[in-house]
Amino acid sequence: MTQKKETLDLVGKKVTVIGGGVIGASWAALFLSKGMLVTVSDPMEGIEEKVKSYVLHALPELSEMGVNTTHIITEKELDQYLHFEKDIGKAVKYADFIQENAPEREGFKADLWELVEVNAPSNALFLSSSSGITATKQSVKMERPERLLIGHPFNPPHIMPLVEIVPGRSQEEKIIKQAVAFYEGLGKVSVLIKKEISGFVANRLQAAIFRECIYLVKEGIVNVNELDNIVTSSLGIRWATSGPFLSFHLGGGSGGFQHFLEQLSPGMVMSWNQQLQEHVAYDEETNKILLKQISDSYGGSQEIDALNEQRDVNEIAVINALTGQ
Repeated sequence: MTQKKETLDLVGKKVTVIGGGVIGASWAALFLSKGMLVTVSDPMEGIEEKVKSYVLHALPELSEMGVNTTHIITEKELDQYLHFEKDIGKAVKYADFIQENAPEREGFKADLWELVEVNAPSNALFLSSSSGITATKQSVKMERPERLLIGHPFNPPHIMPLVEIVPGRSQEEKIIKQAVAFYEGLGKVSVLIKKEISGFVANRLQAAIFRECIYLVKEGIVNVNELDNIVTSSLGIRWATSGPFLSFHLGGGSGGFQHFLEQLSPGMVMSWNQQLQEHVAYDEETNKILLKQISDSYGGSQEIDALNEQRDVNEIAVINALTGQ
């Protein structure tokens, strides 16, 4: 289903972010950067300080990416646009958009959307950040399940461009177009996934690649740091500019993908068959190897913040280079 992409002017629109963890706080920063009025609903104690801290750190990053955040700079100004309400029913009462980032538990999400539907305006757009649970499974208790769509980002949403839009089985054209327009208005690269599948697309690719990463490290072929260097020095660069299909089309030389199929696909099929025979699991031995090497390469939990910050700097640099910012 091909959609004509339209964008929305989101200034002054009300959005409720359910769940104020890393994904929710990142979404909140992006929404705020577009002049939206944001309400965060999360029962965790101290969530206000955590979300505000994240947002105030993220807004300058958005400025580096060419997003106008000049109207929200100080914490005092932030309070005019960012609010908190632990009661979900109250939090969604006046929302134009709802972006859910609750724990990845199917039953929990089903109960949550039942509550949201009862309390939210009839025209509010329901969107889930779920990384794998389909809209069909989440909406089993809703009166109008077609209102719920997946809007799955890559972490962190305020930096990474992709959003996978995945409708449930009950597809309603008007609602799908609204979701596409919403994310386009945020400046996202929105891709409409045509069929529901567990894990959607990006995470299925990530899982398949990571399975091979685990195998190569466990077998002692490379260590964690070496594997990361291999990816960032080759496939990471190539796929950031071309993607897998275009890469192999170009890899076929003047004959393009036809030449690739003739010359390289038989060897790739042999590799697939071999990989299917290889056992990969997060067993005790494997986990011990991975944890030891990750600790040796990247330090402990005390290093996470610094690594996150460097990752964001690097990703922004790549995105700006690709978009000409």
